[in-house]
Amino acid sequence: MRRGTSLFVLLGALMIASQSHAAPMIVVEARGAGLRPGMRLDSAATIDLKDGERVTLIGADGQAVTLRGTYTGVLTKSAGSTQNPRLALAALISTRNDRASKVGSIRSGANAAPLPDPWLVDISRGGARCIREGQRPIWWRPDASEETKFTVYPIDRSWRADFVWQKEQTKMAAPDLAKLDGVKTFLIQVPGQDNAISLNVIPADVVDPLILSSWMLEKACVQQADAYFRQIQSEIDGQGAAPLPASRLNTQEIAAPAKMVDAAKEPQ
Repeated sequence: MRRGTSLFVLLGALMIASQSHAAPMIVVEARGAGLRPGMRLDSAATIDLKDGERVTLIGADGQAVTLRGTYTGVLTKSAGSTQNPRLALAALISTRNDRASKVGSIRSGANAAPLPDPWLVDISRGGARCIREGQRPIWWRPDASEETKFTVYPIDRSWRADFVWQKEQTKMAAPDLAKLDGVKTFLIQVPGQDNAISLNVIPADVVDPLILSSWMLEKACVQQADAYFRQIQSEIDGQGAAPLPASRLNTQEIAAPAKMVDAAKEPQ
């Protein structure tokens, strides 16, 4: 999000836009129909889905709509409903548990520590995480009381990256994904357990706060969605600043991996 852009102002603009009969909707997930994540479609547009095709879209108020083939008709007839930012946020939060349970994330995320920023990747537990397109993941841990070693592997364990958390260090830059052959699922070995973490990439041009948090819910990034909800609420209440993208996180605590090796050449 651009520096100086108020979330409240952006939310208000989105709500005004949604009052029109037709409003933009963002494709989150698509199978067939020539659609892809990040595409913007008019809510009044007609779509033709064949058997087996499916699309999930999010409107400006953060509400998600899933259509399955066979289907021919408008994307949604309810995009023209009027809501202010506070009501829109409340309505979105009210769907959190139901939407998260559908993707199986409630059990794994029930006791997750609150994130200080929605774009941090908690490696202390397994599950889905969301990152911005083009941004390097920033690992995070909730307990920084001790120096701790951990190791990151791809799902096939073809290589390994060894890291060391320094005492009081909570953030660390992950290896550049561009150099990892498109790996999106990792095994992170921490003392006493292996955590499988899958990364879901959100297009860089999707900046609408309610859409971003809703996208996180659709991808089971519940811990991150909760952090985004808190920041949106704080901005609406006039008590805090707008959320920061991963590229603007405080980097004082971020360090490079200790070393990265080919697992086939070096014993584990």
